[in-house]
Amino acid sequence: MTESSGNQERRRSLPLEAASRVSGLVTSVMDLHVRIALKEVDREKRRLIIGAMLLGAGLAALLSALLAAELALLLWLVLVKGWSWVNAMLAFAAANLLLSGALLRIGGRLTKGPYLPETMAGLTKTTRALVGR
Repeated sequence: MTESSGNQERRRSLPLEAASRVSGLVTSVMDLHVRIALKEVDREKRRLIIGAMLLGAGLAALLSALLAAELALLLWLVLVKGWSWVNAMLAFAAANLLLSGALLRIGGRLTKGPYLPETMAGLTKTTRALVGR
């Protein structure tokens, strides 16, 4: 093998080595992000499950208290104030609609993201570093 053919061989392998190094670096960075995401998902999953269980228990208690209060108020309106059953029931239906709308609005805000904030921040930093921004 001559010296010029050895140089040509080396020149051809340099881009492959560089591509291999870049590929290894990208793989390493992505593995890091995946590990962070898995840890974060585990934390978020526990938080959401516990939150859902507490919300369910709270909603069950709220429902029983609301039913008892509505029954007492309904009987008071009919027996003491002299309202008709239809008028009293319509008033309760309107009050329940307002209450459920407020609760759904608050619950929607509480369950809104952001989810996986560390993962998103890390991916943003990596993308900016790789793109050069």
